[in-house]
Amino acid sequence: MPKPMSMPRPANERVGAAGTLQDILARFDRYHPSRIDLTLDRIVRLLAALGAPQQNLPPVIHVAGTNGKGSTIAFLRAIYEAAGLAVSAYTSPHLVDFTERFLLGGEETTSDALCDLLREVDAVNDGQPITEFEIVTAAAFLALSRTPADIVLLETGLGGRYDATNVVDAPLATVITPISLDHQAFLGSDIFSIAGEKAAIQKAKAPSIVAPQPAEASQVIDRIGDEIGALPFRAGREWSYEPTAGGFVYRSQKTTLSLPRPALAGPHQIVNAATAVACIEQCSQISVAEKDIELGLSSMRWPGRFELLPDGPLRRRLPPDWEVWLDAGHNAAAGDALAVALRQINADRPQPLHIIFGMLKDKDPAAFLNPFTTLADSVTVVPLAGEPRSLDPQVSATVLTGAGMVAGWAPSLEAALDALVQTPGGARVLVCGSHVLVGAALRGNARPL
Repeated sequence: MPKPMSMPRPANERVGAAGTLQDILARFDRYHPSRIDLTLDRIVRLLAALGAPQQNLPPVIHVAGTNGKGSTIAFLRAIYEAAGLAVSAYTSPHLVDFTERFLLGGEETTSDALCDLLREVDAVNDGQPITEFEIVTAAAFLALSRTPADIVLLETGLGGRYDATNVVDAPLATVITPISLDHQAFLGSDIFSIAGEKAAIQKAKAPSIVAPQPAEASQVIDRIGDEIGALPFRAGREWSYEPTAGGFVYRSQKTTLSLPRPALAGPHQIVNAATAVACIEQCSQISVAEKDIELGLSSMRWPGRFELLPDGPLRRRLPPDWEVWLDAGHNAAAGDALAVALRQINADRPQPLHIIFGMLKDKDPAAFLNPFTTLADSVTVVPLAGEPRSLDPQVSATVLTGAGMVAGWAPSLEAALDALVQTPGGARVLVCGSHVLVGAALRGNARPL
């Protein structure tokens, strides 16, 4: 059976460990004037000083894309674990606890172990310029190289070409999930440019599993893959999928599989699940049976991805007949996918929809929420607690009102929920816009009464 995705207690709630991890990360943040500076020079230097751990890993599946990276990796993990295999993974960002980023041989690391690892890498770096993500990624490679596992699932942080994870020369396979507009300040202003950055994770003689893409992205991925000498395995060409009443059918030249509905809700998750199955097929060196795929897809869990908030203190601020959904999506394509999923749910169980929303300053709230203009009864913007890069909720509410939405603001997630209690009748609530906000909801819902 695949192991459930657990949500650990936040590090700042652990006696004796809290400030240590926070202090280490704060120190890393001072090593470079910019949070993001896309180049490989610094991490290559540090990895060399650490003994090149990225060259001594179990087989690696490297995943890039704009939307669905985390979900695709979660499906892959669940399938491989259903097959009885030991899985390691390095992903970002996290929801509740920084330790979520490190999965080592099937076990999530502890705060104390992570602190020891980061101190070790910090000592080797010796204060030289490096971004926080780069030094943490170097630490991840060191931990992954020391941990016996059958497979490593590696997620890019941002982009691909100059992403700190793009130092594995011979992965088992690469995966490119759907590409859309996001991080334009760093990756380019259009799909063509962004696809060029993401496509650069492809490697010579390695299968390149490509999810459904916009036409302009497909052209770039094909061209770069051909130049590199990757082995293309593309949705709509080498493989395909078709939704069914009970799940979906996956087809390729070699196989046809009738598979169950993925455990994650929403039509967009069928795309991610099918992409994971395509990757499993191409990585035939690792033995996985059809029953393992079925079990993995139907039993996996990935918190904060179009997930119903379970019973807990935060959930109980609303009446029992209300639904509270969480989703960490934060760009226009994610907004489109969320709206489609909610329209589908509303067709079966009609209820008013109220959105509680928070977002980082470098995102576009109107673009994200545009698909909800005629779907949502109200939008309440809240600040991202403890996040200096949070959009101002009052400014965002004004922008959304100008875009034709019924929008207001509240000083916190809890205050927004309490205000909604005054709304008569049943309703559906969507908490969305940022990993930070969804993480706050999960933390608040886990607190004891």
